[in-house]
Amino acid sequence: MTFQAYLDTIKAKTGKGPDDFRALAADRGLTGPGVKAGDVVAWLADDFGLGRGHAMAIYSILKNDAAPRVAPDERVAKQFAGAKAVWRPTFDAIVAHARSLGSDVDVAPTDSYVSLVRDGRKFAVVAATAKRLDLGVKLKNDDPGERFEPSGTWNAMVTHRARLDEPGELDAELLGWIDRAYAEA
Repeated sequence: MTFQAYLDTIKAKTGKGPDDFRALAADRGLTGPGVKAGDVVAWLADDFGLGRGHAMAIYSILKNDAAPRVAPDERVAKQFAGAKAVWRPTFDAIVAHARSLGSDVDVAPTDSYVSLVRDGRKFAVVAATAKRLDLGVKLKNDDPGERFEPSGTWNAMVTHRARLDEPGELDAELLGWIDRAYAEA
């Protein structure tokens, strides 16, 4: 079940959406960085009959509201700082290529990798270490040949991964696989 499906089910069951729960939680003092998941889950179970999974979806929203906001550009900059700075031009080239495919491409950085998404659907992931840049793509039925391997446990959101050991290894073949992943997204 997708996160949105959880929220839709909660709305159907309670008649309330995320904004309603934000206000109700604030009235009860269940917002802010010190709030425990168990307290929110218990409240939602008692007052609204929500199960743990649905209650945790609401808790996730409340927790994200309390977290300090970091601009996406800052998150990307942190990932390519220090010894990983050598990979920033390669990353920028990947993003520029992806954005050339359509105006619906966005960059969604996390703390450990950057997703490339098309209309909210992830089609590629980029992660840097000091010695390597990993490029993951999400492909439905394609066998990307020797340059890629199954992603395995590296990142469950993509199907294949290429390991670049040198910045110059980004070439037309790898960019072509980004094209295919974008087309399938």
